[in-house]
Amino acid sequence: MSRSCQLTGKKPQSGHNVSHSNRKTNRRFLPNLQKVSLASATLGRDVSLKISTRALRTVVKKGGLDQFLLQTEDRKLPVEALRVKHQIKKRLTSARSTPAPTS
Repeated sequence: MSRSCQLTGKKPQSGHNVSHSNRKTNRRFLPNLQKVSLASATLGRDVSLKISTRALRTVVKKGGLDQFLLQTEDRKLPVEALRVKHQIKKRLTSARSTPAPTS
């Protein structure tokens, strides 16, 4: 995936460099992307993603990757994040439906 956040979908924007003489030349504003491994408590493994630093701060504020994905609407998430969210939901529903062992 090229230069887009896998959690928020943030992509490069375009604009102008403006000189002192007010001359405008085209430029791109790239998001600050970092490759990180976020721990998923529900899945029991690390999920490797390329996310923006703003998204990383939000994940920490929400209390982890699982909480961030479950609290975010599906229409706001990119395909990669939706895939992980559906895995988390599936694991949660299977854990709830499985009866506890009796001794």
